Amino acid sequence: MSFNEDDNLLTRQYARSSVTDSDHIDPIDNPRDRELLTLLRNDRESKMSPYAFKSKDSRGRIEAESPCMIRSPFERDTGRIIYSQAFRRLRHKTQVFFNPQNDHICSRIEHVIYVNYIATTIARALNLNLDLVQAIALGHDIGHAPFGHSGERVLDECIRKHRPDRSFGHESHGLRVVDSLSGLSADKKGGLNLSFEVRDGIVSHCGEAYGENALTPDRSKSTESITASEDAGRRSPATLEGCVVRMADKIAYVGRDIEDAVRAGILEFEDIPPEITTRLGDSNKRIINTLVADIIHNSLNRDEIRLSEDAGSAMELLLRENVRRIYSSDKIKRYEHTVRNTLEALFDVLLSVITDPERLSSSTHPAYSGLREYAKGYPGDEDPVQIVTDYIAGMTDSFANRCFEQIFWL
Repeated sequence: MSFNEDDNLLTRQYARSSVTDSDHIDPIDNPRDRELLTLLRNDRESKMSPYAFKSKDSRGRIEAESPCMIRSPFERDTGRIIYSQAFRRLRHKTQVFFNPQNDHICSRIEHVIYVNYIATTIARALNLNLDLVQAIALGHDIGHAPFGHSGERVLDECIRKHRPDRSFGHESHGLRVVDSLSGLSADKKGGLNLSFEVRDGIVSHCGEAYGENALTPDRSKSTESITASEDAGRRSPATLEGCVVRMADKIAYVGRDIEDAVRAGILEFEDIPPEITTRLGDSNKRIINTLVADIIHNSLNRDEIRLSEDAGSAMELLLRENVRRIYSSDKIKRYEHTVRNTLEALFDVLLSVITDPERLSSSTHPAYSGLREYAKGYPGDEDPVQIVTDYIAGMTDSFANRCFEQIFWL
């Protein structure tokens, strides 16, 4: 691909996606097949744990739709998530180490796959709703900004500078992505129209509560409450399946981040204090095995997802050790300066362009014309700060770097 062809991609990359592919599974509908398949699904779900969420009890979608003949609402949500452009871009967003050249450093989409595997393993053992777990797990990080949590922090500071009453968090932005930024089709904006239970699981998946060793579903939360405030998603998920994903999120990254740190030359597994490794294990696979087995043992036939006190305290110690040894390491801190410079510069210049209609409409610069195409999907009264925030949040690490280079390099 030539550089000019690559430039042209910048103007097209953030056009609203069409995910109607995921709705092409239905054959010709007929009442007999629909009745039989519904009976079979209800029979399967009747054998699940009494604490599992049943598809028939879903609170539904923002816009009512006819049910799919073959798939449960949560299977349908999974299709919409994995066909969306926001999901595809996760393969070029990184977890801890930004825009790496080493192919074995974890990408955001790999992390999502790990969470899905760990969560479905736990849910299968506990006899929960696997369709719901999979949809939440695959969609839980769909709102992440480029450059991991460092990029998230910088973007939060940028939006607060202009709108002090707002903030940016990948959980709440994930809900915005599936509700507003990923169209069901080219001629219909307004998001993926997912079920409430999946939307709740996405916004409530917070995996950064290190001392949280037990979760009970908050089934009393109202349907509207998940969009009521930026902190609404910090509450416990409304389903036990959402609680599983929230726990699996931490299990998926606590040991894998150490593997990446080993590849980056920051530390070795042998550097982890023995008081942790003797309780959890001295490798990523042993840590995962210990924590998954512990959760299953302590959560069987209970309306909660729980780690034992010993395993929970050991995981918290390891998470805090990762903060000290990895996330606060000199190598990461130094690169965070680059991240800050890149995103702050992009935010400022793109906001200046979008608030200058003449400049926005006439510019042929690929980064600016890309913003122009992206902004076409918004109503005319949309806040420019919000448009720029959404645009940058959707960027991959490499795309953000490329935009920065094209704008600022001499």
